[in-house]
Amino acid sequence: MSTAKSATAARGVLVTLTGDFAQTEHPLAKDETLIGRNPTTDITLLDEGISREHALILRDETLGAFTIEDLQSTNGTKVNGKRVRSAELAHGDSIEVGHTRFRFELRS
Repeated sequence: MSTAKSATAARGVLVTLTGDFAQTEHPLAKDETLIGRNPTTDITLLDEGISREHALILRDETLGAFTIEDLQSTNGTKVNGKRVRSAELAHGDSIEVGHTRFRFELRS
């Protein structure tokens, strides 16, 4: 195992900022993390403002990078207040899906 890869491998976490589940942490441990209202999603939200399958967070383990993609949801996905189709995430970014707000964190 390469030490360079270990040094750059940061863990991504979504921290819920709103609603009954504020401060809940969602580790982004898989290559793909699906967010939505459907009980089969990785992060399931009880929020009528989001689609059953609303957004997808992709992890590039080699680069230590995370990208969010909106899955053609009705109400869209926002990063730092701006509606996006796809965006690379940086530590501290604010993510909004429906009425739910998260903070993206990178942890070593």
